[in-house]
Amino acid sequence: MVYSVSPVPARTQVTIIGAGQAGLAVAYYLRRFQLEPDLDFVVLDRGPGTGGAWQFRWDALRLGSAHKVNDLPGMADLGISFETADRTLPAKDIVAGYYRRYEDHFGLKVHRPVAATAVVNRGADLVVQHTEGETATQVLVNASGTWGSPFVPYYPGANTFRGRHVHTNGYVSAEEFRGQDVVVVGGGTSAVGFLLELEDVAATVSWASRRPIDFSTDHVRTIEGGVAVVRDADAAARAGRALPSVVSSTGVPLTRKVAAGISRGILKERPMFVSLEPDGVRWADGSFTQADAIIWATGFRPELRHLSPLKLREKQGGYQVESGQVWTDARIFLAGYGPYASTIGANRSGRVIARQIMALL
Repeated sequence: MVYSVSPVPARTQVTIIGAGQAGLAVAYYLRRFQLEPDLDFVVLDRGPGTGGAWQFRWDALRLGSAHKVNDLPGMADLGISFETADRTLPAKDIVAGYYRRYEDHFGLKVHRPVAATAVVNRGADLVVQHTEGETATQVLVNASGTWGSPFVPYYPGANTFRGRHVHTNGYVSAEEFRGQDVVVVGGGTSAVGFLLELEDVAATVSWASRRPIDFSTDHVRTIEGGVAVVRDADAAARAGRALPSVVSSTGVPLTRKVAAGISRGILKERPMFVSLEPDGVRWADGSFTQADAIIWATGFRPELRHLSPLKLREKQGGYQVESGQVWTDARIFLAGYGPYASTIGANRSGRVIARQIMALL
C-alpha cells in the first residue's frame, strides 16, 4: 500500500521527513539493513501523493536531457527505469506512478499527507512535531527538498506591479497566459522551458537574466552531473555557507529544441531589469516593457524552516554538513542537500547516510 493506514508512531529510532528521491533512497537502504518501517523507522511526507516535488510540476513538462530523473536504488527489481519511460507523457505522472510502485514493492509505509512543523530537543531525543501529533526519534533524516521554499529576488517597485507574480512552483500551463504580455526571469532550464511553451500562446514574451546564458553542448554539465556543481556545493556545505546556484555552474543544455528556439529568436535574454512599475518593467537602458505577468524561474532554497528551533544555521547562512551529517548535531542528517542535491546525488547520499545511521544506533 502507498499510504500507511496506521497512526504515525509516537516513538521510533529514525524519522525521515520527505518521500522524494532522497528520502526514499535512505528508506531503501535502511530496509537493506533489516530495519522495519513503522517500527525502527518512519517516513513522513507532506504531499498528497507519491512523486515528491515532481507531483506538483506543470503538465507540459516532459522527461529529457534537461529535466532528468535517475532511477531509485533497487528500482531495477521492479523492471522499470526512467531511461525507458514514455517521454510523451507528463513527467509528473511518470514519476508519481514509478514512485508509487516503488513504495509498494519495498513496503515503505509512507505516512501522508503529514507535514513536519517543527523539530525540537527533548532530553536525549529529537521530537518531530507534525500535523498528526509528534514523534520522538533518536535520529532525524531531513529530506524535505526545496519545492516549498521558492526564491524570488527583490527588485524596486515589486509591490506596485499590478499584474501577476508567478513562481516556478505556481506555474500550471501556458494557457493561463494566453494573449498576455509576459516577462520570464531566470537563467535555467525551467525559464527556457516556459519561454518555448509561451511562444505561440502569449501576446509577447521577454526574457530577463542576471547573467548571460551559457548554452552548453556538454551534457555532463547538466543539472544532474557536473563536477563543478558537486565541488562548489560540497565546499559551501562544509563551510556552512548558503548553497550556490546550480545553473551558475552547469549552463543550459543546448538540445535541438533549444537550438531551434535560439534560431527563431525566442531564446534571447536581456540583462536584468532594474525596477518594476505598475504596468511592466523598466530596463537599465531606460526602455519599458509592458507586462501582465512576471514568471520568476529563479530557483529555490532548502526547505528547512521546521529545523529552526534546533538553531543549526551558521552565521554564513547555511548548514555545516559533511557526507550528509550536520557537524553540530550528529543525530541529524540532511539528505539531498549540497553536493547531494541532484537525483544522482540523492541516491548516493541515501547509501552514505544509511550506513552512518547504523553506526549510531
